[in-house]
Amino acid sequence: MSRWKAAAIHLTISLALAAIVATLLYTLWFPPPYFRAAGAGTLMPLLMGVDIAIGPLLTLLVMSPSKPRRLRRLDLSIIAILQAVAFGYGFHVIYQARPVFIVGEVDRLVVVAADQLSDADLAKGSRPEYRSRSWSGPRLVGAQPPKGNRTFDVVAQAMSGGKDIDRLPEFYVPYEQVASGLMKHARSLTQLQPADPGQRKQLVRLEQTAAARGQTLYFLPLERQDMDYTAILSLDQPQPVTVLAIDPWIKSSQK
Repeated sequence: MSRWKAAAIHLTISLALAAIVATLLYTLWFPPPYFRAAGAGTLMPLLMGVDIAIGPLLTLLVMSPSKPRRLRRLDLSIIAILQAVAFGYGFHVIYQARPVFIVGEVDRLVVVAADQLSDADLAKGSRPEYRSRSWSGPRLVGAQPPKGNRTFDVVAQAMSGGKDIDRLPEFYVPYEQVASGLMKHARSLTQLQPADPGQRKQLVRLEQTAAARGQTLYFLPLERQDMDYTAILSLDQPQPVTVLAIDPWIKSSQK
């Protein structure tokens, strides 16, 4: 077998595996509308690219029909191990970064990843479903500020760079309890300032679709640890309809 044929076979197998894994991750750990805001738009292509590149490329470089069969098998075994290690490491990074909660907090939504919650904090969850990291996409919850003596402790902790209530499951409540309060802080889409024409067209399409259904759309900031996005909501559906890669903090100059 020529090295090109061997590399092509290896590439086909890698692509098939990557497609299966990407589909599972997209439907389970990073479901719409949080796919991009949860960081999957960067993590998954990186994982798939590295995994697909390592195996077939190394096969192309080392495979030679002139080698004894025993050496060819050894080469392929080593390549398979390297590819598995690279894939396993990448998969572990995605496992740690997967979103487990979307927390509604006062005037925004916050994406909370698996590695942002400690086991000790999870154990204090106010409900059983808040005491574990989801394996089937993020749970949409609310967070209410503490009362009494705990107020000062939590505020001081947050102000000193520690955890705020969005990463403390003991303060989680059903999303329905905070939905109306969140919508009071939601703003009209006219206040959004998209960075490029494509985003403006996307907003226009959303508004046209909503108008045809008799809906009015609003938005709230959706915060991730390293970036902010825009969550689109409506009065009759206070859960996020979609998420856009638009900075929600740029205020419109229109009156």
